[in-house]
Amino acid sequence: MTTSPAPVILWFRRDLRLSDNPALNQAAETGAPIVPVYIHDGGPLQDRAGGASLWWLDKSLRALDDSLKARGSRLILRSGDSESELRRLIDETGADSVFMNRRFEPELFARDADIAHALKDEGVEVKGWNGSLMCRPGAVLNGSGQPYKVFTPFLKALLAMAEPPSHTTGPRTLDTPAGLRSEALDDWNLHPGKPDWSTGFDWTPGEAGASEALSRFIAGGLKAYSRDRDFPAAPGCSRLSPHLHFGEIHPWRAIERVRAAAEAGKVPQAEADKFVAELGWRDFSAHLLHNFPQITDTAFRPEYDRMPWRDDAAGLRAWRRGQTGYPIVDAGMRQLWTTGWMHNRVRMIVASFLVKDLLIDWRKGEKWFRDTLVDADLASNVQNWQWVAGSGADASPYFRVFNPITQGTKFDAKGQYVRRWVPEIAALPDKWLHAPWTAPPEILRGVGLRLGHDYPRPIVDHGQARDRALEALRTVTASRYDDLEH
Repeated sequence: MTTSPAPVILWFRRDLRLSDNPALNQAAETGAPIVPVYIHDGGPLQDRAGGASLWWLDKSLRALDDSLKARGSRLILRSGDSESELRRLIDETGADSVFMNRRFEPELFARDADIAHALKDEGVEVKGWNGSLMCRPGAVLNGSGQPYKVFTPFLKALLAMAEPPSHTTGPRTLDTPAGLRSEALDDWNLHPGKPDWSTGFDWTPGEAGASEALSRFIAGGLKAYSRDRDFPAAPGCSRLSPHLHFGEIHPWRAIERVRAAAEAGKVPQAEADKFVAELGWRDFSAHLLHNFPQITDTAFRPEYDRMPWRDDAAGLRAWRRGQTGYPIVDAGMRQLWTTGWMHNRVRMIVASFLVKDLLIDWRKGEKWFRDTLVDADLASNVQNWQWVAGSGADASPYFRVFNPITQGTKFDAKGQYVRRWVPEIAALPDKWLHAPWTAPPEILRGVGLRLGHDYPRPIVDHGQARDRALEALRTVTASRYDDLEH
């Protein structure tokens, strides 16, 4: 007589794909039945997604379930405490192992370790792999055996030592036990109800959508990536960030396809290298968060926690709504609300405006982005906000204050981006578009624009706000800077 091997529970998290999925590949190699499960756990703070991310999760889980069904399996959905739900599945199936791709956020990393130890004591093996990053955090250390705090040497070391995994498509068929209880995804209410604020979202979540997005990028934006990614009206960004965040594509797969395009002469090598560096920054952010978990709540550079932030509810509300009176800022915030995403250059402009022009704590901006971005990755979000605030590792100095007028005229000279997202001022000539309050009265009358009625006047004077920000900086550091950016 022969006995069937005990099932393997395949615990999906931020790896919602079948290709290049190390946990799935290892589970398939056991020859045992596989129980694919996603657990909607609202417990750990670092796993709580904002509204836009939940919209994406809803669509991505549906796409993953379709892919599993095409291979004879299905996705089991459970909600509640992860350990409790895993134990229930173990009891229901007789599984003796749990395979997963690791989460590296500190709170979740510790939670997973606790689960693994608890289940091991009961004879259940828990195994994890890196399925989300170029290299697992902690593997790239400097000559002193310490984590890198500066990006450029980190990237050099990362590219020198990281080994890209072989491309895999996953097993053609999956044997999953019948009769397992699964919750209905509709009951989770991940898609917004009334009102449905997602009607402007133009995304295709899922593994196939990720591959298509990468193909479009290689055929278009990658060819002039280092230049066009700064111009918000140009299709210069990859728009891969939410696909990467939810693990619908492995970063090494994206790198290999980009490098192959460069080797084939379809795109310049320098552009491919720039894109790889941006993926390296994503790894750097995860590396920092894993090694310095305090940065979610406190400044990486502790002296910046002495910054005299202002309590400005009205300013924060105007910023969120895209009603600051600075067109490039308002365009970005409206793009964010409408599409769940914001252009790379504009993210820096709106963040600088909040932190420096309004002198509002970066944590409030990070929280808003976390709720409204479909690509709201904890490590990247925290790192990028601290970069703008001058308080992070290898950050932009706080004294470099973006001027929203000159940023607009430099990177949106023809006003294509601003006119799309701030239609109230679309009729203004280019000369006045990025500073409507400077337009002569006859120009405003000629286009029928009433400042303070149709479009707000600036909620703060940038020159005065810049001086206030630099004065605030003097309260946290005694350093003197003489290369101040206007």
